[in-house]
Amino acid sequence: MRRAGTAPPAGRFHPAWREPRKGARMAGPVDSVPGGGASVSQPAPTGQSASRGAGSPDVFVFHDARTGSLQYIVADPASGAAAIIDPVLDFDERSGSTATASTDRLLDFIAARGLRVEWILDTHPHADHFSAAHYLKLRTGAPMAIGAGVRAVQALWRDIYNWPGLAVDGSQWDRLFAPGDSLRIGGIEGRVIASPGHTLASVTYLIGDAAFVHDTIFMPDAGTARADFPGGSAGALWDSIQDILSLPDDTRLFTGHDYCPEGRAPQWESTPATQRATNTHLTQCPTREAFVAMRTARDRTLPMPNRILQALQVNINGGRLPEPEANGRRYLKIPLDLFPDAAWD
Repeated sequence: MRRAGTAPPAGRFHPAWREPRKGARMAGPVDSVPGGGASVSQPAPTGQSASRGAGSPDVFVFHDARTGSLQYIVADPASGAAAIIDPVLDFDERSGSTATASTDRLLDFIAARGLRVEWILDTHPHADHFSAAHYLKLRTGAPMAIGAGVRAVQALWRDIYNWPGLAVDGSQWDRLFAPGDSLRIGGIEGRVIASPGHTLASVTYLIGDAAFVHDTIFMPDAGTARADFPGGSAGALWDSIQDILSLPDDTRLFTGHDYCPEGRAPQWESTPATQRATNTHLTQCPTREAFVAMRTARDRTLPMPNRILQALQVNINGGRLPEPEANGRRYLKIPLDLFPDAAWD
């Protein structure tokens, strides 16, 4: 009998995953969900930001309440081409269960809108949720991409996990973006901006007039992201934030998380002008020196994310779960006492 609590998400569970047969056709936007696109009811996103005209994407927002993560579908309204940014694979750290409900919701929306997925993009290897990039590649055939700095993150965490078999060349992804690299979503131009500090691999995707800034700046009332994970740097984070704030004042900035402070509804969009004027951390700490001191002191008080040790061994492997062992079960490896000085809940 199930104890009182949150029911598991309805969705496809990972034990049913199968790598496609060699030569098998990959699912497209219409047949990526049961029954095909014609019979799919369109799930409502948490919100959306409409295109401002030619060269400006539609942005559809899906907030994951369990992790505070913001998932984005970025679409060219002229062609129907789309990218998925920072998709979440459901994971319950208490039961060890995985599910694909959050990601299947994205696929249902894509199918109902008749969109064509051209990119699956992660802004960095996440520490608070499993990436669903690999699952989405299996479902859509679209290429996976991340910043080239992921190789340094892989090397760092390979040693932490004592995982000599992990490839640390980024080969788990189809494309590793260097700073300044370009990409296209239909007819909309995009480019990649290095934005380390939260992690060594963090990048911002500037797609038309929309910048996906991940864990750099949050909404103004929530301030900025932490910089105390292995490889993190408060100074580098400050520099990355300044790069983002140097974008045109009306650039749409989409953050990576919103934890709904004071119980408010989820928010996700701001502009450089708004952030400069009202971000609580940046207005209180207007210099690099003051910001680094604030960020360093604040990070010492924060407990580690409750999924960091599980999530990173999946995410540095391109969102792939560990291979099943002889008994058919998959196992995660948890290093003990890695963060002996971290605050406890």
